[in-house]
Amino acid sequence: MNGSTSRPAKRVWCVVVTVLSLSPLAASAQQAQPGHPLDALTAAELRQVKAILQAEGKAGPKARFHNVDLDEPDKAAVMAWRPGASLPRRASAVVSEAGMVHEAAVDLSAGRITAWQEVSGEPALLLGELIGAEAMALADPRMVQALAKRGLAPAGVFCLPLTSGNFGAGEEQGRRLLKVPCYARPKGSNVWARPIEGLFATVDLKTGKAVDVTDTGMVPVADEAWGYEETEIAARSALRPETRPAGLSQPGGDNITSEDGRFVWDIWRFHLRADMRPGIVLSMVEARDGERWRSVAWQMHLSEIFVPYMDPDRSWYWRAFMDSGEYGFGNFLSPLRRNLDCPAYARFLAVTMPQDDGEPIRIADAICMFERSTGDPAWRHYETVARSPRDRTPAAGRPASELVVRSAAAMGNYDYLVDYVFRQDGSIHIAVGATGIDATKGAASQAMTDATAAADTRHGTLIAPGLVAPFHSHYFNFRLDLDVDGVANDFMRERLVQQALPEGSPRRSLFAVTTEMPATEQAARTRIEAGPAALYHFGNHNVESALGHHPGYMLMPEGSAIAPMLAADDPPVRRNAYLHYQLSVTPYARAERFAGGRFAMMSDGSDTLGAWTARDRPIGNRDIVAWYTVGFHHITRMEDWPVMPTHWSGFTLMPHNFFATSPAMTIRDVK
Repeated sequence: MNGSTSRPAKRVWCVVVTVLSLSPLAASAQQAQPGHPLDALTAAELRQVKAILQAEGKAGPKARFHNVDLDEPDKAAVMAWRPGASLPRRASAVVSEAGMVHEAAVDLSAGRITAWQEVSGEPALLLGELIGAEAMALADPRMVQALAKRGLAPAGVFCLPLTSGNFGAGEEQGRRLLKVPCYARPKGSNVWARPIEGLFATVDLKTGKAVDVTDTGMVPVADEAWGYEETEIAARSALRPETRPAGLSQPGGDNITSEDGRFVWDIWRFHLRADMRPGIVLSMVEARDGERWRSVAWQMHLSEIFVPYMDPDRSWYWRAFMDSGEYGFGNFLSPLRRNLDCPAYARFLAVTMPQDDGEPIRIADAICMFERSTGDPAWRHYETVARSPRDRTPAAGRPASELVVRSAAAMGNYDYLVDYVFRQDGSIHIAVGATGIDATKGAASQAMTDATAAADTRHGTLIAPGLVAPFHSHYFNFRLDLDVDGVANDFMRERLVQQALPEGSPRRSLFAVTTEMPATEQAARTRIEAGPAALYHFGNHNVESALGHHPGYMLMPEGSAIAPMLAADDPPVRRNAYLHYQLSVTPYARAERFAGGRFAMMSDGSDTLGAWTARDRPIGNRDIVAWYTVGFHHITRMEDWPVMPTHWSGFTLMPHNFFATSPAMTIRDVK
């Protein structure tokens, strides 16, 4: 994260709650029973989790809830479930109180705790912690004096608590640390335009005090407001002439239906919910092939966001944020706006998340779903053979439409949109759009002709007078539990290689395809580079088509793969050790949901995707999970300021010998 707010505590307990036999505390769950076993916890169930913990003496009045999520039933049980049947509802929770952190399991159907254990990891941040960290910083006399030296007082600034990672320093041990830089109060809508450079406090959330204040010297505070509201923009430069709006519409209504707790559109059906850490979770993704539904993926969701900055300055080197694990992408889902984020005709869905005190809060319009015409043909052909000059038969073809499932989270200065796009040709496109506001560093330079400019812009771009935007990278890791035509799958790499033809052939060369089927995790780790072309398949060798092919889905990077420019022993990289292999494959494990590990806050990298793949477990003909990282290196520019145009990074899952013919052939013709 590049600045944000989440929740208060000292140390933490992690509670996983599972309830089996009926009790008075099970009654509320009976009253608001979800329609599908993978549905998110309801408001009543969130309250029930809190009540059970209080009743069993595990949560007192000062307990704080860092995470409360559905503890999913086993895959096999959900696959066997049918409407009308019931499965036990379980919740997992991470709770802190009185300097302790525990993990618990509760079976909500029975109203009791089934597991309770203390954990040593640091859980995700609380909103109250972030609010409190500002007060800790501004209460320290050293901070007050440093501000006064700059002609500022605590009332004239706001401070931004940020995670500081883990650099193996002794002073980090046993603490829950945040770094707290500050900004001069904004003069308009843009709160990021006036950084107080070279000054920050380090606070320990466990003691509630600042442990250090760093002051590397005074830098002038930028004066320009740089607001982004229309009236503020118009005051700086003329707006464009008014134009006739272009838009999307669907006057007849959408084609989205529901069936047995899943959404159905065109040839697709899937379950949808939102969790605190990943945001949108898609489950039981299936494609209709004729009269039958066929499995494509068991589950897909964002696994981690990693944003390391490239400035070695004392105020910046530690800025290497794990937005999803440290703050929670789902925690910061923001309401979507009609005609901006989604068409006016979109379906908008609310989500319910727990607050610091465990009580539910409803985020309206957190997810939208909408169909859209792409304006392109799904397929076309104009026949030129055997036509007479008078034959005016038009081109054959079908228009393409797609279904978009979208959310957006405001992670401090950055906004991230996450799209899951279902297409009529049987493919799924997954993309992240990065927008919002560049993180800014105060600088003495007002222009590149200044004597200080070379030094000021060594690790960033001067984007406005007195403001440098440091270079950084955005990595987005997705967990893709692909179950193509069943649970037992294989991973295959197909490499395109040049092949020389024998003497006497009119052609001198062509390309051939060589297939590799890695048997273990280490062999499956893949660096995706701009060099020799390759295809990445996930298929089922236990199923055979009429032509003898094995059904599969192909991961298409589409230029979104990002090569890390960081050393493997760099402390932030050790915590995100998957970076040097954009694609990893692991055997399915319930506990392995997030590439950054269960507890990302101040983690040391011992529980991450990189550590899991080091076990080199077998992956052949079994339930496997793909982990794919997309993103971009952000070389900042003036055009990013004051608000960055949306930059999209994405990839596509494309059917490969899954269907007998093109699924798009059955789209109806234009009337």
